[in-house]
Amino acid sequence: MPERPRYLIVDGHSIIFAWPELRKLHARRSSLAREALLKQLRNYQDWTDLRVVIVFDGKGKKIDASSEPGDVQIFYSRTGQTADAVIERLASKYGKRFELMVATSDSMEAETVQACGAEWISPDALRGLLSTARGA
Repeated sequence: MPERPRYLIVDGHSIIFAWPELRKLHARRSSLAREALLKQLRNYQDWTDLRVVIVFDGKGKKIDASSEPGDVQIFYSRTGQTADAVIERLASKYGKRFELMVATSDSMEAETVQACGAEWISPDALRGLLSTARGA
């Protein structure tokens, strides 16, 4: 039986505010923090067999997705919707079909995605994964 594809779904702002160095960048300019996180996640995806999806709270009328083929997938939620809701919907829809791991500091979101069959990891555990992959 072939292995199910593996995905890491990251709650972007949750991680940014949990990591002091990114929180400091965000205070200067939010785009700097997003880019710094994206760079680390792109590298992680390149070093591993996991596909990375990052979800940010957005301000648009629709969910916006952007990425190049083979790149990290980036989603922005629409106005009135949180990144949490997008992540929970992804976990609900794909939790049985794919091997999902969700990185967030939100305990309610963690419980929800686990109920959908996804694994939850904390911001500190994500940092550990990134540094372990870098050292491999």
